[in-house]
Amino acid sequence: MANRTEDQIQQAVIRWSQQASVREMFPQLALLYHIPNERKCTPQQGARLKRMGVKSGVPDLHLPVARGVYHGLYLEMKTEKGRVSANQAWWLERLRENGCCCVVCRSWEDAAHTLVTYLTEGRADDRERN
Repeated sequence: MANRTEDQIQQAVIRWSQQASVREMFPQLALLYHIPNERKCTPQQGARLKRMGVKSGVPDLHLPVARGVYHGLYLEMKTEKGRVSANQAWWLERLRENGCCCVVCRSWEDAAHTLVTYLTEGRADDRERN
């Protein structure tokens, strides 16, 4: 399906990861979670969330499973033409410096491939460095 939003792509990744056949092969996907940093809220709610530790640019999905040389996997979801912001690039680089695998994915298929490769081979093609 062309012209999917980032939300739609990410929801498709989660639906894929929750399939019984996928979970049977990769039970670690039960640990895959979304980091809710997007905000549509009042200024007061935004200030409260910031005090609670919400930070701009943190990647969308995290799989806290060590593989190979990595401590965990972070996925930043983008549309085909979506751009990584300066804050997102900063986070991706800091996480890489600290032993995490970080990948920008532009489709649910791309994310699924990344997750499978990471879980089976302990690596992921880091296709997009910023």
